[in-house]
Amino acid sequence: MSGMGVWVVGAVPDRGVGELLRVGVQGSPPVPSYGRVPGELAWWRSREPGSLFRASASSPGSWVAGENAFRLSVFFDSCHYDSAAVGELGDALMDQFPPEGEEGHFAAVARKASPFSALAHALGPDVTLRLPGWFGDFLLRAEEVRARLPEAEEALALTGARRREVVERIQQWMSALGDDPDHDAEDLLDGPLRVLRHAARTGQGAAGLVRWY
Repeated sequence: MSGMGVWVVGAVPDRGVGELLRVGVQGSPPVPSYGRVPGELAWWRSREPGSLFRASASSPGSWVAGENAFRLSVFFDSCHYDSAAVGELGDALMDQFPPEGEEGHFAAVARKASPFSALAHALGPDVTLRLPGWFGDFLLRAEEVRARLPEAEEALALTGARRREVVERIQQWMSALGDDPDHDAEDLLDGPLRVLRHAARTGQGAAGLVRWY
């Protein structure tokens, strides 16, 4: 896919989340009703993460995507709704996010690749499904942020060999499927968690949005 992949996570005033909920928006985007989702999840679980990419023979330090990597990328993209209502909700949420650069705001942007997809590949299916919402899209009240924070910390606050492994897998995705080999892979772990901790500490809600431009 061409274009720019974006994942934005921001703290949202709890009152603002409540207003959105009162006009009929659910607390998290619904799981798509595609019949193939369970099958694709089972297929993803059966793959060895290291089998999706191979080192480039012609360009040292670069990676080449195999057929399974492209299939996984298509699956991730198919898990997001693309409708006018979802777009309007996203715009309303982004209007309530703090300015870029503040503690309650995180944004990852990559050419030709989705930052959240890179993170999901790196973490694996079971850890990804423990993150809030559905494949990077979520809307949580303040009490839900506090309840889900421990799971997010377990998934993202990585150290040692596990962190190095996840960072390398993010870099593989960004290099082979995208055009961003120098993407800050560690920020994909630290940035969203920073926002969720900030929201929990300040009594705010939080939201995440996956988009293509």
